[in-house]
Amino acid sequence: MQNDPALDQLCINTIRTLSMDAVQKANSGHPGTPMALAPVAYHLWQHHLRYDPDEPLWPNRDRFVLSVGHASMLLYSLLHLANVKAVDEHGKPTGSPAVSLDDIERFRQIDSRTPGHPEYRMTTGVETTTGPLGQGLGNSVGMAMAGRWYENRFNKPDAPLFDYRVYALCGDGDMMEGISHEAASLAGHLKLSNLIWIYDSNRVTIEGHTDLAYSDDVESRFRGYQWHTLHVNDANDAAAFEAALVEAKSVTDRPTLIVVNSIIGWGAPNKQDTAAAHGEALGVDEVALAKKFYGWPEDKFFYVPDGVHERFAQGIGARGKAAREQWQARYDAYGKQYPELSREFAQMQAHELPEGWDSGIPTFDADAKGVASRESSGKVLNAIAARVPWMIGGAADLAPSTKTNLKFEGAGSFEHDNYGGRNLHFGIREHAMGAVVNGLALSNLRPFGSTFLIFSDYMKPPIRLSAIMEVPSIYVFTHDSIGLGEDGPTHQPIEQLASLRGVPGLTVLRPGDANEVAEAWCVALSNPRRPSCIVVSRQPLPTLDRGRYASAEGVKKGAYVLADAPGGEKPQVVLLATGSELSLCVDVYEKLRSEGIAARVVSMPSWDIFERQDAAYQDSVLPPDLDARVAVEQAATLGWDRYVGRLGAQVVMHTFGASAPLADLKKKFGFTPERIYEAAKQQIARVQSKRSQE
Repeated sequence: MQNDPALDQLCINTIRTLSMDAVQKANSGHPGTPMALAPVAYHLWQHHLRYDPDEPLWPNRDRFVLSVGHASMLLYSLLHLANVKAVDEHGKPTGSPAVSLDDIERFRQIDSRTPGHPEYRMTTGVETTTGPLGQGLGNSVGMAMAGRWYENRFNKPDAPLFDYRVYALCGDGDMMEGISHEAASLAGHLKLSNLIWIYDSNRVTIEGHTDLAYSDDVESRFRGYQWHTLHVNDANDAAAFEAALVEAKSVTDRPTLIVVNSIIGWGAPNKQDTAAAHGEALGVDEVALAKKFYGWPEDKFFYVPDGVHERFAQGIGARGKAAREQWQARYDAYGKQYPELSREFAQMQAHELPEGWDSGIPTFDADAKGVASRESSGKVLNAIAARVPWMIGGAADLAPSTKTNLKFEGAGSFEHDNYGGRNLHFGIREHAMGAVVNGLALSNLRPFGSTFLIFSDYMKPPIRLSAIMEVPSIYVFTHDSIGLGEDGPTHQPIEQLASLRGVPGLTVLRPGDANEVAEAWCVALSNPRRPSCIVVSRQPLPTLDRGRYASAEGVKKGAYVLADAPGGEKPQVVLLATGSELSLCVDVYEKLRSEGIAARVVSMPSWDIFERQDAAYQDSVLPPDLDARVAVEQAATLGWDRYVGRLGAQVVMHTFGASAPLADLKKKFGFTPERIYEAAKQQIARVQSKRSQE
């Protein structure tokens, strides 16, 4: 590509003006950052980003993460000008542009491919959903870790397949968010030299200049995290930024932070370097003045001058195509030389699991004493992971407690000197852990992250984003109730189940015994478009006799009839429970049966799966005319009324817990067979009284 500074400047100004025009037409958005960072983004894409616009899912592409998601028009402009081609939901090319000029004109409008913040799956070329600041940075660490794992797993001395880099563009807001500290610390520890963050230091946020609340020495902070740091004083200085990128790419023992000083809204004479350029349209007059400053026709809108598309094609287009074709030739030869690894990689790309992945899952014999569901979960996890080589994960410093350590031969720990390890050590960084797990899932691994259920609050944002993006992240939450005992209210989850159940698209599973645990893991692994939470206990749970009671395969339906009235008799009362409380309901069922009272026990490990069943199945489990109902769960009451009705009984938590041995807590809060039996009898009496009055 011939040197042509004037044409390059034309391309940069096209990015700026498209962004301004889109925000102005929508009368909503953030024009200032795209205007400031257009030179940086253009130079990165044109000269360094290894990316083929014709094959946007090319496995060895560099990843570009716009962590400053509010600057979405910067990315949409790049996708349009680079002529990135769209793919469908199966990853197949459609032939249409990922972002057309019409899409840009419909910025932030209903059903457009240019939403206010970049949305994964909605717009081809968006590597991850960003907007909540700092999340993209955590995702980028996961992507970089995945890159190192791919290199370790698939690269051969005579056949190097993977060497991609991850670039993340971030801003002052990202750096203020705590997740950036967690993610940067982990990346530095792991020496992820394939990770480069470009920090736009424009010193402006919504409220005004960052001097109001932020005075960190960011470069010193990152050097403390074991990062290499570089500084570019002016975002418009292409030579300085080029030198920084070249140096960053030469660093082999640590990630790199490039600090770039910019002027937000650069070119807008009355609003640049002010909060007014951040999160609102500039106004018609200011847009005209900015265009005048750029030497742009003031009367043209959404204008792409001749030669701009061609310039992108000569740069990122030609470079990316050549690199991708070379890689494809290597991959084709690799498939002949290493057919098994090639098949494995193809399965990963297709979001499939290896044949026989579930063949080693243990079954558990009936046992009145039983086993903690965290223990059975660990056994099931190890059985599955041993057969799924790309299953990788760990805990926030709690693997011995959550039983998520992979113990089979060769599992090892993922560290800077062993990127092939399967055990991830996130440290006490729950928030970053969730975002890293999402980054791994976006890279087609099958990751899991684990902590105590109470600390799911620390990682709620990435859990929510995994559901929005429809990626199969798995979160294992143990110590799921007041059953953890003496640690007391600070560690006893009450409202967390309700919070997680409230996330659309998230499957929450709270299995009631070891065999339900096994089924829960099968459910979580079987859906490549849905994240899952597996919620398990610290205390032992009886392993139910599946010869006497229904098969645990009912977990696949979310809720099922575990025990029923004998001989097809209509039940007088139904007992509903999840997790550790299921066995209590079984005990009460047996007592009622001994008294000749017909009862039904419904295990409800997953509300969301049950809600996706058809009405006929739901009615078969919870007949509409069976009014006497008792729900039992060591968690908040919220939501149970949909299953027991306004007049049904709920043996649940109405307060926080207490510090005491489990037996004492059960008595204090009413989780005893006696209390549940009493509630069941009261429900039967209520319904009988009502019917006698009809």
